[in-house]
Amino acid sequence: MGEVTVIEEFTTNISAPRLFKALVLDVDNLLPKIVPQAIKSIEIVEGNGGPGTIKRMNFAEGSEFKQVKHKIDALDEKNMSYAYTLIEGDALMDKLEKISYELKLESGPDGGTKGKTSSTYYTKPGVEIKEEEIKAGKEKAAGVFKAVEAYLLANPEAYA
Repeated sequence: MGEVTVIEEFTTNISAPRLFKALVLDVDNLLPKIVPQAIKSIEIVEGNGGPGTIKRMNFAEGSEFKQVKHKIDALDEKNMSYAYTLIEGDALMDKLEKISYELKLESGPDGGTKGKTSSTYYTKPGVEIKEEEIKAGKEKAAGVFKAVEAYLLANPEAYA
């Protein structure tokens, strides 16, 4: 099994605690509400929402993918960090064993957020993942982040 890790850093004017609440703690409710054209629902399949919990994300009609399952590996509200692994679903494209994600948010000096994401792609034996495939996945994730960011900017009272 091979692995490829991509690390990205970002900043936003939204406060870190507010962003963490929306992007991590209430994402199951928020995403189907703000991007229904992409995400139909997110539901807990097993667990209580903490580490070890398995969630299923169902994509909207006409989406490239039908559903994925991911397992929460770590959730630290105090330090605003979150890690999960995509363990099942058509987004793995029969090429990947899994994809592990980590998110860490910090309060920036201006009241905004400095964030860092890490994505590790674990390929099946004998399979090589192309840079374009990783880029396509990153673009979809960036689109979701931008939707959450836009929602929070347009709704200053949300998650305050």
